[in-house]
Amino acid sequence: MAMNSINTNVGAMVALQSLADTQNQLATTQNRVSTGLKIASAKDNGAVWAIAQTEKAQASSLDAVTNSLNNGKSVLDTTLQAGDQMTSILTQMREAALSASDAGIDDNSRTQYQTQFQKLAQSYANVIASASFNGVNLVDASSGAISAIGSSDGAIKITSAHNSLNAATVFSGALTVTAGTVTAPATTATVDQVTGASTAWADGTGAAAASAMTTIDAAMKSVTQGMSSFGVDSTSIDNQITLVSQEQDSLTAGVGNLVDANLAQESANLQSLQTKQQLGVQALSIANQSTGILLGLFR
Repeated sequence: MAMNSINTNVGAMVALQSLADTQNQLATTQNRVSTGLKIASAKDNGAVWAIAQTEKAQASSLDAVTNSLNNGKSVLDTTLQAGDQMTSILTQMREAALSASDAGIDDNSRTQYQTQFQKLAQSYANVIASASFNGVNLVDASSGAISAIGSSDGAIKITSAHNSLNAATVFSGALTVTAGTVTAPATTATVDQVTGASTAWADGTGAAAASAMTTIDAAMKSVTQGMSSFGVDSTSIDNQITLVSQEQDSLTAGVGNLVDANLAQESANLQSLQTKQQLGVQALSIANQSTGILLGLFR
C-alpha cells in the first residue's frame, strides 16, 4: 500500500517530470516548425550538422565554378561570332582576287580590285582585334587562352588554346602587314595594320591576283578549322556547365534531406504535444490536491 505523506508527494513529482519532458519536446517541435529545420545547430545532431555544413560549402563553391565556366563560354561565343565575320570577309577577298585574275580585264581594273582586297584585309584585322572578352582574345597576336575551373576542388580545367588567325599571319605572302603588339597592362594585341601588297596585281596577266587567291584559300582553311576547334571547346564548356548545375542541385537536395524538418509530421506532433501538455498540467493539479485529502483524517 502506498504511503500517504505530506512531505513527499510522489504523484506530483512524477507529474512534474512528465510535464517538463513534454514542454521540452514541445519547444523542440515549435523550433522545427518556425525554422523549417530539424537540425538547426550542432547541438541538435553534431555529426549530421557537420556533414550538412560541408555539403553546403561545396554547393556554394560551385557558384564560383559556374562563373568561371560562363566567362570562358563568353570568350568563345565572342570568338565564334567574329569567326562568321572573318569567313565572310575572306569570301569577299577571294571574289576580288578571282575577278582580278581574269586575263580579259585591264590592269587599271586589277589595281581597283587590289585596293578593294587591301581594304577588306584591314576590315578582317579590325574584326580580329574586336574579338575580345574580359581581356582575352583567342585569335589575335597575343597569347590569350581559356582555362576555366570545372570542379569545386579546382582539379578539372576546361581549356581552349590560342590560335593566331590575325592578318599578319594568314595574309603572309600576299600583303604587307604590321602585326599588332601587346603592351602591358593590356593583355590583347593592337590592331594589325595592312600597309600594302607584296606584289602589284597590275601585271598584265592576272597571275599575281591568282597567287593572292591561293593565299586566301589557305587562310579560309585555317580560319574554318580554328573555328571548328573553338566550337568543340564551347560545347565542352556547355556540357560542364550543365553537369555543375546538376551537381549543385543534388548537393542542395542532399543537404535538405539531412536537415529539413517534415512539417506535416511536426504539425501533427505539435498538436499531440499541446494536448499532452494540457493533460500534464491537469495531472499535476490533481496530484497537488492529494495532500489535502489527508486533512480529512484529522477531522
